[in-house]
Amino acid sequence: MRLLLIFCLLLTTAAQAACPPNPERSARHTELMALLADAPNETVAREYSNELWNIWGTAPDTTAQEILQRGMERRQAFDLRGALEDFNTLIDYCPGYAEGYNQRAFINFIGRDYEIALEDLDRALAITPDHIGALTGRALALIQLGRDREGQLVLREALKLNPWLPERNRVTPLPPVPQETVPEVEL
Repeated sequence: MRLLLIFCLLLTTAAQAACPPNPERSARHTELMALLADAPNETVAREYSNELWNIWGTAPDTTAQEILQRGMERRQAFDLRGALEDFNTLIDYCPGYAEGYNQRAFINFIGRDYEIALEDLDRALAITPDHIGALTGRALALIQLGRDREGQLVLREALKLNPWLPERNRVTPLPPVPQETVPEVEL
C-alpha cells in the first residue's frame, strides 16, 4: 500500500511537470475582446463569444485537451461525479490552465456548492482576468449566496466585456451599501 501511495505521488509530480505553460495571449484573443465589447447585436456577439470559448477551451497540450473534453462530455451526460474527477485531474496536471478551474466551478455550481465554486472562479480569474464565463459564474454564485450587491457589481463587470450576455436580464438595481452600525457612546 505504501509503495502504491509513493508511486501515485511520483506520478502526480511527473504529470505536473509535464504540462507545458499556457501560451501567450494571442492577438486574436485581444481583438475578439474588443470586438465583443462593441458587438452591434446578439448574433454577432455570439459568434465572437464562441470563438473566445474555443480559445479558452484550447488546453496547453493533447493530454490536457483529452481530459477537458472527457470531463465536458461527462458533464453533458449528467455524470457530474465523473466530470468532477476529470476536472480535478486536469487541475492537478495543469494548475496554470484557467479553464480547468472554470469547468470544475461549473460542476460545483450545478451541485449548489457556491462557496467552492467561487474559490475556483477566483483561481480562473487570477489566470485569465477577462474570462467572461468565469466572471458571469462568479456573479451568479455570489447572488445565490445572498451577496446581491457584490454579485451585481461583478455581473456589470462581465457585461462591460460582453453586453449581450444571456444573463443581462439578471441585472437589478444595486442594493444599498450596508451601513455599519456605530455603537452609541454615553458621555
